[in-house]
Amino acid sequence: MRLKGKAAIVTGGASGFGAGIAGKFIAEGARVMIADVNGKAVDAKAHELGCEAVKTDVSSDSDVAAMVTSARSAFGKIDILVNNAGVTHLPAPLDEVSEADFDRVFAVNCKAVYLTARHAVPVFREQGSGAILNVASTAGVSPRPRLNWYNASKGWMNTATRTMAVELAPDGIRVNALNPVAGETPLLKSFLGEDTPEMRARFLATIPLGRFSTPEDIGNAACYLCSDEAGMVTGVCLEVDGGRCI
Repeated sequence: MRLKGKAAIVTGGASGFGAGIAGKFIAEGARVMIADVNGKAVDAKAHELGCEAVKTDVSSDSDVAAMVTSARSAFGKIDILVNNAGVTHLPAPLDEVSEADFDRVFAVNCKAVYLTARHAVPVFREQGSGAILNVASTAGVSPRPRLNWYNASKGWMNTATRTMAVELAPDGIRVNALNPVAGETPLLKSFLGEDTPEMRARFLATIPLGRFSTPEDIGNAACYLCSDEAGMVTGVCLEVDGGRCI
């Protein structure tokens, strides 16, 4: 019960890493609201996990405002915000990625961090405490060709995490990030371009521990960084990558 008494929002919580984080938080005693742009999926996952749900487009200011208001109404407070929602463009030469795909990647991966901060930070300041966790990627630490603008968006998240940590520390707000390697999530096919045994083998060869990350791996790391055990940890961008970035 490492998160007993805590109230958390997890964006992109209907599947993948977000669902893993939400499930771990609930198992450790937190009350959780999952948010996702897919209304049917988020309702189904909330029913499965036994938590709150709200349909949210994290690139929309009004949706994010409503999400924060809903969580505060449901729980009376917010202790943890996990910015997990993310998208990518398909592998392509950097000059061939469409403007629409570029805008979508930066709206969901970057602008959402700004919007959630805009609406949640005042709540944390009022409470005198709070923990923000941004789910970035090894792509933002050790970028590879053909995912250029996705790489850049995740690098932005790491820099945003560190600057947020410095600015918000006097308010008692901690800000950290996770940098997962690719995992068994709905985005895997998009990262690989095509999900074949050959493509998987090629990617796994770059991970010293020899496997993809799992939602449980990310949930465990998120639990630590958002718990009181990490009370002296802020501005950290933790690689959960089986050694890929070494």
